[in-house]
Amino acid sequence: MITFALSLLALIAGYFIYGRFVEKVFGPDDRPTPAVAKADGVDFMVLPSWKIFMIQFLNIAGTGPIFGAIMGAKFGPAAYFWIVFGCIFAGATHDYLSGMLSIRNGGANLPEIVGKYLGNVPKQVMLIFSVFLLMMVAAVFVYSPASLLQKLCMDNAPAVELLSSSTFWIIVIFVYYIIATMMPIDKIIGKIYPLFAFSLLFMAVALMGMLFVKQPDIPEVWEGVGEASLTAKNIFPCLFITIACGAISGFHATQSPLMARCVKSERMGRPIFYGAMITEGLVALIWATVAMYFFYNDPTPGYQEMAGGQDVISKAPGIVNLICENWLGVFGSILAILGVVAAPITSGDTALRSARLIIADFIYLEQKSIRKRLYVCIPLFSAVIALLIWQMANPEGFDVIWSWFGWSNQTLSVFTLWAITVYLARAHKNYLITLIPALFMTVVCVTYLFAEQIFSLDMIYASVIACVTGVLAFGWFLIWYSKFNKSQK
Repeated sequence: MITFALSLLALIAGYFIYGRFVEKVFGPDDRPTPAVAKADGVDFMVLPSWKIFMIQFLNIAGTGPIFGAIMGAKFGPAAYFWIVFGCIFAGATHDYLSGMLSIRNGGANLPEIVGKYLGNVPKQVMLIFSVFLLMMVAAVFVYSPASLLQKLCMDNAPAVELLSSSTFWIIVIFVYYIIATMMPIDKIIGKIYPLFAFSLLFMAVALMGMLFVKQPDIPEVWEGVGEASLTAKNIFPCLFITIACGAISGFHATQSPLMARCVKSERMGRPIFYGAMITEGLVALIWATVAMYFFYNDPTPGYQEMAGGQDVISKAPGIVNLICENWLGVFGSILAILGVVAAPITSGDTALRSARLIIADFIYLEQKSIRKRLYVCIPLFSAVIALLIWQMANPEGFDVIWSWFGWSNQTLSVFTLWAITVYLARAHKNYLITLIPALFMTVVCVTYLFAEQIFSLDMIYASVIACVTGVLAFGWFLIWYSKFNKSQK
């Protein structure tokens, strides 16, 4: 618990110290923001700063900092290092600067930003890459809450056959997706998202209180970072892919433009973008510690003290339900349902909203009229439904999509970090704050691709390929930067 307490303090200090430093590097000013200059009553509009923060937090979080942290806790106290340092120096920096670049570029989506700073070919790659990632998010976040709702109804209302059908719940969620994606951002997202965000935060704070009451005996970092691991997977690179939303996630850069189009002043950027990511890191830290109690608590792991036992040890949703029910009672069960069911649904609908806006911007189709929104939404939803049908028909479909989602998510952050690095270099600002995370995440993603995702190469060979890729990427940057400096003279 000492490591946990120190990690909490480190994240909070990171917001006030390093967050202020990153803000100073960027240099927000008083120029009109897209919410003011391009107001359209649908996607561009000024919202209260507290509401933007809550929506941004829920958009980037969902169940990511819960499920990812639970799975990452099996790597032992190494998870603390990645959540703290990854969140402060990589994730929150990535989120703040990508959000601010969107504001500076008229509320531009991620492919537009990447295209501006890395060129047209990366822009086309990012367009396909980001839209496909968002479709995977939507497919994953339809299937998992639908299955949980089906199970809840089978357990509590088995006589109602319709409610016990996963197909019924998939249809219900898709209908909600269509409505939320099509409606102006203040009608549904602006009204219900702050409530769900509050639920996630309240659940995390309540669990943190219980941790300090119980004071579980869990591994500390000085007892050995790798020795306590409960998984056969390598800490590098698997930990850095498993815990994404609590440390750094490329998905966030697809969501930040939604709120960049609602911010009244650039000076709100640090609490909204950097602050939301630090808050997500705090949630991930709490859930990682709760999971360590569940896995490690000496002499009796938490799962042995609760109904369900050993069979739920590898199932993140089951752990969430058991912990909340046993520690927080009936109210905790309600919060668990909100966290495990509502949060992924809200992540799915904002993913589709982002995909709609990315496609619309690419084909220069305005989105003020409902008819033109349908032009994008109909083929987009059709593609997601096809992906979902394949996922349900294939026994390994969910695992396949989830594994590719994890790698794609972090690879997206690599493109974003490199684009931001080029922007900072062009603006003669301190580009090291994103160059170092960009190089690190490049090596992580290439190693994972060759060692875990495709070729199953020995870690030595995969690491060599990844390091060579990192060196080539660094060399490309140095050559570009040298040419850029010469062109400025």
